[in-house]
Amino acid sequence: MSLNRPMTLGRIDYANAWPIFHELERYTSGFGGGQVETVKAVPARLSQLLQSGELDVSAISSFSYGLNAKRYILLPELSVGSVGKVNSILLFSKQPIDQVQPQKIAVTTASLTSVNLLKVLMALYYKYEPEYVPAEPVLEAMLEHSDAALIIGDPAIHAAWSHAGYEVTDLGELWNSWTGLGMTYAVVAATKETAEAAPEELGAVREAMLACKTHNQNNLGQLSAYACEQLGGERAYWDMYFRSLQYDFGDKLKDGLLLYFRYCKQLGLLEHDVELHFLEEQSAQ
Repeated sequence: MSLNRPMTLGRIDYANAWPIFHELERYTSGFGGGQVETVKAVPARLSQLLQSGELDVSAISSFSYGLNAKRYILLPELSVGSVGKVNSILLFSKQPIDQVQPQKIAVTTASLTSVNLLKVLMALYYKYEPEYVPAEPVLEAMLEHSDAALIIGDPAIHAAWSHAGYEVTDLGELWNSWTGLGMTYAVVAATKETAEAAPEELGAVREAMLACKTHNQNNLGQLSAYACEQLGGERAYWDMYFRSLQYDFGDKLKDGLLLYFRYCKQLGLLEHDVELHFLEEQSAQ
């Protein structure tokens, strides 16, 4: 079977996903007699496009997978996560949050995973119940009427470089210190319709992404130089940044994600239990 058209692939438009996607076209152009059309956007937008069927496969926020797990298939060994510091999911606060409870927190509109991770940490770790206000990722504007601000991705990195004395909490580090597990912020998922209609093409896309990931992880110096060119900063920072992230969806990341889903259900952020279903499981049935 085949889609008889180019497969549409969603790419997260942040540096944290570059090890999976940077120069992916080198590995996808013309394989299997077909092409791949790539769409770049923030995780929230990609999640919408996959849910509406406008994308066949995409990197999406982990929480979006949780909402739609019965409709999606995960691509193994592909995710964006950390066991410890993530360096780009950051809470900026006017006072230390372990000492002074924030009453209002401005939160990013770019990804549901990070917002709900913050809600889990606030409710279950700090025992706080602040008000959450969606906002565009401009730190000073977010803090004008709020006690703290959650920013993710490249805007979080730039804000951290010039945070002007605000307290900064890394949510990946806090989650790991609390649970002992990693956290998976984004996964790569396909619709079940795509997996059923074009299993060979989907498998080829996964193999291309794995090859791209291996190449970029083996050449982090080139990736860091590209980051300096595109986003600024120092080579040493980007070397540290890419090494702090994990892309293989290992056991600590899977276990951390399942715990996150359980906490989300406990707090009413999810209505159902979530299981992780992978491409091989689907094809083996």
